[in-house]
Amino acid sequence: DPMRGPRKLEVVEVKSRQITIRWEPFGYNVTRCHSYNLTVHYCYQVGGQEQVREEVSWDTDNSHPQHTITNLSPYTNVSVKLILMNPEGRKESQELIVQTDEDLPGAVPTESIQGSTFEEKIFLQWREPIQTYGVITLYEITYKAVSSFDPEIDLSNQSGRVSKLGNETHFLFFGLYPGTTYSFTIRASTAKGFGPPATNQFTTKISAPSMPAYELETPLNQTDNTVTVMLKPAHSRGAPVSVYQVVVEEERPRRTKKTTEILKCYPVPIHFQNASILNSQYYFAAEFPANSLQAAQPFTIGDNKTYNGYWNTPLLPHKSYRIYFQAASRANGETKIDCVRVATKGAATPKPVPEPEKETDHTVKIAGVIAGILLFVIIFLGVVLVMKKRKLAKKRKETMSSTRQEMTVMVNSMDKSYAEQGTNCDEAFSFMDTHNLNGRSVSSPSSFTMKTNTLSTSVPNSYYPDESHTMASDTSSLVQPHTYKKREPADVPYQTGQLHPAIRVADLLQHITQMKCAEGYGFKEEYESFFEGQSAPWDSAKKDENRMKNRYGNIIAYDHSRVRLQTIEGDTNSDYINGNYIDGYHRPNHYIATQGPMQETIYDFWRMVWHENTASIIMVTNLVEVGRVKCCKYWPDDTEIYKDIKVTLIETELLAEYVIRTFAVEKRGVHEIREIRQFHFTGWPDHGVPYHATGLLGFVRQVKSKSPPNAGPLVVHCSAGAGRTGCFIVIDIMLDMAEREGVVDIYNCVRELRSRRVNMVQTEEQYVFIHDAILEACLCGDTSVPASQVRSLYYDMNKLDPQTNSSQIKEEFRTLNMVTPTLRVEDCSIALLPRNHEKNRCMDILPPDRCLPFLITIDGESSNYINAALMDSYKQPSAFIVTQHPLPNTVKDFWRLVLDYHCTSVVMLNDVDPAQLCPQYWPENGVHRHGPIQVEFVSADLEEDIISRIFRIYNAARPQDGYRMVQQFQFLGWPMYRDTPVSKRSFLKLIRQVDKWQEEYNGGEGRTVVHCLNGGGRSGTFCAISIVCEMLRHQRTVDVFHAVKTLRNNKPNMVDLL
Repeated sequence: DPMRGPRKLEVVEVKSRQITIRWEPFGYNVTRCHSYNLTVHYCYQVGGQEQVREEVSWDTDNSHPQHTITNLSPYTNVSVKLILMNPEGRKESQELIVQTDEDLPGAVPTESIQGSTFEEKIFLQWREPIQTYGVITLYEITYKAVSSFDPEIDLSNQSGRVSKLGNETHFLFFGLYPGTTYSFTIRASTAKGFGPPATNQFTTKISAPSMPAYELETPLNQTDNTVTVMLKPAHSRGAPVSVYQVVVEEERPRRTKKTTEILKCYPVPIHFQNASILNSQYYFAAEFPANSLQAAQPFTIGDNKTYNGYWNTPLLPHKSYRIYFQAASRANGETKIDCVRVATKGAATPKPVPEPEKETDHTVKIAGVIAGILLFVIIFLGVVLVMKKRKLAKKRKETMSSTRQEMTVMVNSMDKSYAEQGTNCDEAFSFMDTHNLNGRSVSSPSSFTMKTNTLSTSVPNSYYPDESHTMASDTSSLVQPHTYKKREPADVPYQTGQLHPAIRVADLLQHITQMKCAEGYGFKEEYESFFEGQSAPWDSAKKDENRMKNRYGNIIAYDHSRVRLQTIEGDTNSDYINGNYIDGYHRPNHYIATQGPMQETIYDFWRMVWHENTASIIMVTNLVEVGRVKCCKYWPDDTEIYKDIKVTLIETELLAEYVIRTFAVEKRGVHEIREIRQFHFTGWPDHGVPYHATGLLGFVRQVKSKSPPNAGPLVVHCSAGAGRTGCFIVIDIMLDMAEREGVVDIYNCVRELRSRRVNMVQTEEQYVFIHDAILEACLCGDTSVPASQVRSLYYDMNKLDPQTNSSQIKEEFRTLNMVTPTLRVEDCSIALLPRNHEKNRCMDILPPDRCLPFLITIDGESSNYINAALMDSYKQPSAFIVTQHPLPNTVKDFWRLVLDYHCTSVVMLNDVDPAQLCPQYWPENGVHRHGPIQVEFVSADLEEDIISRIFRIYNAARPQDGYRMVQQFQFLGWPMYRDTPVSKRSFLKLIRQVDKWQEEYNGGEGRTVVHCLNGGGRSGTFCAISIVCEMLRHQRTVDVFHAVKTLRNNKPNMVDLL
């Protein structure tokens, strides 16, 4: 072996991509052999991976031996050692660690340059170069305006240069022009200089046009039916004015004025013909292009002309109006509107009533004149008739015949006219109008607007995809001809035809819109045409021995379709149970519709389930509703033996709107154990129907996915086994029909169900709900995705279609906006009470009455209102309470909410900002007192983007209640200027920490308060992701659409950005 390794290894020169080393020369006394070599061994890291290299040095005989290592990475630690080898062995030098010098950095990644755009600001963010090649000391950002939507803007002064320190990767550019595209070029610098540039462009949002000032709202001229005003052109701000519009708003009583205060100008155009149908206070009287108003000019409101499709109808003398003039700019997919009131018109003064005495004298004079004329005419006609009696008699037949023909033509013409015009219902309906026929329709920008016509009594063959749907009796194999009581059509805008053909899915929205015209008369007429009450024999059910087996005396089983149990020895009537077979879609006897079991019939119920080989039981009622027992608890909490049938509860899966229970069922003498699931829908309210169909549709899909295809009938029951049971069965059948045939036949399906069991679908409200549920299902589709397909599907959904310039995810979000209900003033009546105004941060973001958490803790004269809404999680009803950041005057209400609703977590997604009335509502130490509620600081901790604080809260007025521990999670990773959090990982970590605290502290039973600035988009994002994560854990599926739709059913502004 060599005597030793090389010594005095040192660095001679260091550059950015190479280093030169030298060492002490050595001779034969060290190598001990004339045959040897010297290897330079070095290693370094590139991109997180270690690179190991070896090179042979031939400069060993020199008195100053050295070696240069090349092709290194700048600013990288290199570990170097020399290895001296001869045929007998090797010796190594000590290791030397050298860092290469800095170099010019690489380019900032172009895709990392992101801009949050505003009207006059752009918040620019970027990431450091992937190849820093040293310490980034400086960023240079050069910006320049390159184009604008407004050709009149001078962009020559819109450029500049900004420098930022190396640890800052964002900058807010302000003072920019609206609607202008700016080019940003970023270069990073190390000590060696600037690297190559990276460029990206962003466009500021356009601003609304600037309307000219109208000092006085005095019209140029005014009559009872018209108002003439001077219209002045607006000034563009970022985009040229696209169109001008004249809006007429009717002044109504004070109580409805709140809607106009919430409204920002008039973004939704409404024709005069639609205003009364939509109960709108305003209508568009005129619209004209911007180039038609280059200078101020007069315009008359009520001149009875049409301007770009808008009828400028004469004003009504007895009404008061406000006249608005608005300008709209449209560019880059944005529309910005500004408006100004230009005139007001009061109701005309009634004409004076003439004095009774004068009016009487005048009437007497007129009557005398008329009487004289009539007397003369009668005498004259008598003479003429006598003279021409024979001649008139001769022509009578010809005259009557001619008159008959003319009347026939006239009637036909009138019928045609009325069919085309008189029954039109030009109305915008949001299909999510929650099934109420008394004015609960919703109008919103996302609603469909279409013109619908009365259903004809005959339907052309081309209406259906094939001939099998040309007649009502052939719409599907499900429905059979069934006579029903005919009714005379009433004199109303909508008349139901004699036939009820299947409706194409593509036409379903139009059909439902039409049926809801005239306060839902179409549905009313159609529902009342069903036969009510008994329509077939039910002798078995009426037997004295079976009367006690019926929960209700009027909902019992028909003989021809009843389920017959196996008789028990010695009891000939033991084959009766109050249940009927119902055909499914191309599946005979696919369902058994039955009543909720009574204590006396539990054994019969399980006999039926076993005998029919049923694998799924669908329960659409709660055990007790409004203090009345609706169904007996026929299942055990552990194990129960019902005579010869043993039922054991295996698993219970609790979800927000339903429960899935799994049972093992055994029968004595049969060596078989069957698994039977009970699907128990708990979200049906005590009165009426569910407010939205989203939860029930998810329930139906669960039943479909978890029911074995070859098992026996699905047993469906509510309390009576008619109303809700019928709803479930019809929806299930129609979803199959829509998928297979592209049509739905709800009317004939209900009629067929009623031929098998009495009064299936018991109320008109349920009938409307079925239509709305099917429509929602057809519009939204099944949006659940297996966990294994989420990644690939996400990339596919984000792919841009070059033909439409859109993507699947954009289309899905557009659908979501379309089916999101819009809250009306009456939905938020409590939030709009005058005493509650000061408790609302934004008057256009209000909680609906049905979702309000009313405060319980008494605090002087303070009201029980807080701007908050209860939201379901995936497994727990009302698990979230979404609210706004407390205002200075609502901090005590916030803590009342936390205490009253057993909240154990508070999630804060915005910053404290006194300028925006966002105070710090918690103590940093000690105790804060808010009326009777005391909040005591316990501890705080900071971990990355999350500050967690623990508080102890209690009601000093009720010390016997004890205290509650509440943890607040303040998330710092979502700056005000960003639409989404900076880090997805951090946000998911926040959700995990909240879930962990909820589970550890209160077993998952406590509620979570979630707030951002206004209780909208950010709070909705947190709740939606939390729901999806829960869904992923328990079902291995992801359904973002369903999660957001469920949240929006309670609060439409949840997750408001794509």
